[in-house]
Amino acid sequence: MHKLFNFFAPAPKLGLDPTMDKSEVDKRYKKIRTQVFLSATFGYGLYYVCRLSLNVMKKPLVDHQILTETQLGIIGSALFVAYAVGKFVNGFLVDRSNIKTFMAFGLFISAIINFSLGFVDSFIFFAVLWALNGWFQSMGAPPSIVSLSRWFNNKERGTYYGFFSASHNIGEAFTYVFTALVVSYLGWQWGFISAAGAGFLGVVLILLFLHDSPESKGLAPIIVPVAKKEIGFMQLSVLKNPAIWVLAFSSAFMYVGRYAVTSWGIFFLQEHRQYNELVASSIISVSSISGIFGNIFSGWLSDKVFKGKRNAPALLFGVLNAASLATFLWLPAGYEWAEVAAMIVFGFSIGVLICYLAGLMAVDIVPKSVSGAAIGVVGIASYLGAGLQDITSGILIEQGKHLVNGKVVYDFNGLMLFWIGSAVLSFVLCLFIWNVKVSEK
Repeated sequence: MHKLFNFFAPAPKLGLDPTMDKSEVDKRYKKIRTQVFLSATFGYGLYYVCRLSLNVMKKPLVDHQILTETQLGIIGSALFVAYAVGKFVNGFLVDRSNIKTFMAFGLFISAIINFSLGFVDSFIFFAVLWALNGWFQSMGAPPSIVSLSRWFNNKERGTYYGFFSASHNIGEAFTYVFTALVVSYLGWQWGFISAAGAGFLGVVLILLFLHDSPESKGLAPIIVPVAKKEIGFMQLSVLKNPAIWVLAFSSAFMYVGRYAVTSWGIFFLQEHRQYNELVASSIISVSSISGIFGNIFSGWLSDKVFKGKRNAPALLFGVLNAASLATFLWLPAGYEWAEVAAMIVFGFSIGVLICYLAGLMAVDIVPKSVSGAAIGVVGIASYLGAGLQDITSGILIEQGKHLVNGKVVYDFNGLMLFWIGSAVLSFVLCLFIWNVKVSEK
């Protein structure tokens, strides 16, 4: 255990170089902060490739009778439950850790698991390995977000957080285009193997360019250093903060809709609208691409237009999110252009909401030295919601499955109500934290 703690221990602090003048310090800060921001953003994007790989393989796995819809729901739920618990635990641990080592290690193991899945065809092995993947995936978001707290101040964090949030969509778009292409030509096994390759690339990127803290590079800290014994008390105050828990449940319901489309959107389009795998993947990938612009826009909007306040834009885009999801699901067949338009609005609004509900609003209302704990609380609720979605969606889809003239037909009505209702509950909960105050610490 002692060796394990030393492996993840914070990087040693270096003294300030008295020979550097202000211009040299500013230049060094700018260079290293750029490296931290880009490596956290693209590194976490490649985390997502190793997390979403299974979603592209669902229909081939069902068609080859390797797994059923319910089994896929259970497997997907296993990842989300493990991820939820892991994000809570790792969110608290990362406040005391070297974020570079922490993040790189999680992605390395996740890539190995994806590689292994290319050689597995058993439900039990799929479920166990995918659950383990969920745990190690949870080592990605906390260090990424803590890096923004350690390297960027309150006035600029929203803008950078918005750009960073695009990492989700970069990973999703890469998965739904590149991985889908690999699966189409080489089969589902190579889909997992190619995802593993992307993960190993991310490990190299993190090890080369992510840095633990300004102090570890001989620079002055952005946030006021806190003694280790004080961190525990401050983390406890996060757990006692009711606004954090309301935000967590709002994020959880948003994640139901988010991962409903991410996990089952391709399957829905293939079975309900009769699209082939590549067309269905392309339509869903539109939401991922538009989400990038939502992420980027969100931080700038709240920092510049709303002067750091996130509640009003969170409510506005919550309503847009529910409306676009309803439009996408209830459209009659034959309106592909409208489906694409709905996915553009859905992806854009999800991009904004991921930035606000799933991270930035939580970081705003707690002391910055325990940002990881806040992300942990929101994370466990969000991914328990995503896990509940996956298993519930799988069951609802299989229950709606029946034979008509010897052909399998699906009834998606119950599923649609479940997804849309969750999106509505998410923006309603935002009203309960309308006047929450931002922490200046």
